[in-house]
Amino acid sequence: MRVLMIQRAEQFSPNSVEKDLAILEAVAQRLRLQGHEVTMQSEAALAQGRQPDFIFSMARHPEILAILKFFSIPIVNAPAGTQNCARSTLETIMTRIGTPMPPREGNDGYWLKRGDAAAQERGDVVFAADRAALDAAIEGMRRRGIEKYVVSAHVKGDLVKFYGVAGTGFFRCFYPTDDGQTKFGDEQRNGAAHHYAYDVASLQQEAERLAAAVGIAVYGGDCIVRADGSFCLIDFNDWPSFSRCREEAADAIASLVKVRR
Repeated sequence: MRVLMIQRAEQFSPNSVEKDLAILEAVAQRLRLQGHEVTMQSEAALAQGRQPDFIFSMARHPEILAILKFFSIPIVNAPAGTQNCARSTLETIMTRIGTPMPPREGNDGYWLKRGDAAAQERGDVVFAADRAALDAAIEGMRRRGIEKYVVSAHVKGDLVKFYGVAGTGFFRCFYPTDDGQTKFGDEQRNGAAHHYAYDVASLQQEAERLAAAVGIAVYGGDCIVRADGSFCLIDFNDWPSFSRCREEAADAIASLVKVRR
C-alpha cells in the first residue's frame, strides 16, 4: 500500500520535536519492511497529487485536520478524534462517559490549562496555589487571547504516565519522576513517586474507553494514583512520543495497517 506519514508541526511539539519524529520514523521503518511504500511529510506542507491508501497522522493544525476530513481512506489518528483532544472538548467527553477525573475544588491548589488546544508552551499549563493566583492566571490567558480553559483541583499522589494503542493490547505505564524525563517540569509538583499499588488493568480499561469515545487509536495521558490506589485521569493526548517505550509502541502502531485495512 501507499502510506503517508504526516509529521507534527514544531509548534505542537514543545520540547519534543525529535521525540515525536522518532516514533513516526520507527513506525515508517516497520511499514517499509512489510513492503509498503511510505512517504514522510510535514503537516505544514500536505502534498497534493496521488492519494495514499492509508495515513498515519500526528497533525494538529486545524486547517490540516479540516483537509484530512475529506479523505475517504483510513487515517490514524482520525482528524475528528484529534480535535476532540482539545481540553475543553475532552473534559466534556470525560464527564459524559464517567471517566475518573480530579475535582474542581480542593485545598492543595489548582491547575489551569488552555482548553482550545493541546499545550504548546509552558504558559498553557499553570499551577495556582490558591484562588487568587488562579484568577490571575486566568486573566493572563485571556490577555493572550485564550478564552477557553479548564480548571481542576490539584490531587496529591503518584503521577503516572500511560501510553496505549487501542485494539492492539499495547499499554504501558511509567513514573516520570523515576527517570527524570519532563516537558515543562510540572511533573515535580507531586514529588517523587511512592509507587502506590493500583489496578493497571482498570486504568487501561478507562483509557481505552476514553480513546474510543474521543475517536483516536494512538494515545497517551497522565493520571494521579492516590495512596488508597484510586486514580483520576488529568490529561489525555493524541499520539504522544512514546519515548519510554518507542520500539514496542512502533510495532503496535504499525500493526494498525492490518487491523484497519
